[in-house]
Amino acid sequence: MNTLREPITLGGGVVRRDTTLADGRDLFYYDDPDTTLGADRGIDQRALDPRPATATMRQDILTGDWISIAAARQNRAFLPPAELDPLSPQTPTNPSEIPSRYDVAVFENRSPSFGPALAEAHGDAPEAPNPPRGLDDLDALGLGSVRTSVGRCEVVCFSPEHTGSFGTQSVTRSRTVIEAWADRTAALSALPGVEQVFPFENRGEAIGVTLPHPHGQIYAYPYVTPRTRRLIENISCTSPDLMQRVLNFEREGSRVILAGEHWTAYVPFAARWPIELHLMPHRHVPDFAETTDAERDELARVYLRLLRGIDALYDTPTPYIAAWHQAPVSASRDTVRMHLEITSPRRAADKLKFLAGSEAAMGAWIGDIPPEAAAERLRDSIEGVQL
Repeated sequence: MNTLREPITLGGGVVRRDTTLADGRDLFYYDDPDTTLGADRGIDQRALDPRPATATMRQDILTGDWISIAAARQNRAFLPPAELDPLSPQTPTNPSEIPSRYDVAVFENRSPSFGPALAEAHGDAPEAPNPPRGLDDLDALGLGSVRTSVGRCEVVCFSPEHTGSFGTQSVTRSRTVIEAWADRTAALSALPGVEQVFPFENRGEAIGVTLPHPHGQIYAYPYVTPRTRRLIENISCTSPDLMQRVLNFEREGSRVILAGEHWTAYVPFAARWPIELHLMPHRHVPDFAETTDAERDELARVYLRLLRGIDALYDTPTPYIAAWHQAPVSASRDTVRMHLEITSPRRAADKLKFLAGSEAAMGAWIGDIPPEAAAERLRDSIEGVQL
């Protein structure tokens, strides 16, 4: 039943209000500490089609990777006009996904790549047959192997406005979204079958964004992603404190672009992209759920400065992927440190780097801009940012 449940007060003075959409999907409102919104929220009264069956994933036996085949994603909205924005609050003429005005809203994706995992955990969702049977099951190689893509995909709306990005939000709103990321990371990590949680933001049509509304997503995977598996292998081949050693190495070099009490941002030694910066906490933290209020408070300002500095490089907004890498749910949590990687293909005001033969086919990257030169430009740009 899509009724509003009792509010829950989180860190930073953020208040969460839980409800469900007309088809049983979860919806969470996160109110700013200084919100002007009232306590009431509207009820979703749309007549919606049944939720699609959970996608399936197939194993590529040559790499061991699992590929989710999610045909329902073909039906998602593509660059709708403002009056039909599916992430804006509902109006009599716009039956959007969110019934009420909001500060920050998080809801289950209507056409997910992963999940739902269990019928009893997700309202009206169909139960998933043939789910993965643990990490050992997924590690085993088998020609023609198929599993159900259990997990969950959520949309995180940073603002009710039709256009913008994380970087266009206020410091207060930035802090609210960070609190939502931490809250959802903890909740998704507790779901059966979830092995890794990944918050991210795609920004700009050059990245493939189909909605200009300021939003990001959270994927809860049924496996440990290939990128993280490679990191875990490298840690095992070197030392358990590899990520601390990387941070120390970068802090002693010339590629640091911003440093605070709890976080340091830098262009990595072997940057792949024309614009690439990493942000890492000074202490070992596996994911957002384990960060302190002080770390979240500083991050709210640091993150905005980074994103606005990237936008200040050129006269028009810069496309990017902001990817929050977190430790797996049940493995390597004492060695894999959460960190942010922001990457952009923009190599000049009117030029993009396309992944062609060497990068796309062989994974053999060729950098266009020396990381030290990129760091100098980013430092200069970020120094002029005012919050």
